[in-house]
Amino acid sequence: MNHIVLIGRLTRDPELRYTPNGVAVTNFDLAVDRPTTNQQGERETDFIRIIAWQKQAELCANYLKKGRQVAVEGRLQIRNYETQDGQKRRVAEVVANFVQFLDRAREDSGTVKEGFSDSNEIEGINLDDLPF
Repeated sequence: MNHIVLIGRLTRDPELRYTPNGVAVTNFDLAVDRPTTNQQGERETDFIRIIAWQKQAELCANYLKKGRQVAVEGRLQIRNYETQDGQKRRVAEVVANFVQFLDRAREDSGTVKEGFSDSNEIEGINLDDLPF
């Protein structure tokens, strides 16, 4: 079974590209804190490359920015490639099946999710008046 679930923050804005066949692909790096601390009592962080395809790629590119928190569900992919100077490299990345946005876009980012409002009212009901 090859299944991964990660929660972390984007370290940079997603990069959207299209394959020659017109398929959307985006990639971004996710900073994921380790659950335990090191010998100095500090939490270490892993930086993991995420790849998303098709509609998921377009949604990530349109609505995510550096610093946003997301959950990613997908599979680990290990691939080999050769650099222009002939060096062989190996890279591990997560191919996302699903990306869940966990926080709201900041107002200064210029992005507004369709269907979401920053007001405290839903269909005329003031959320501040609710007992929970």
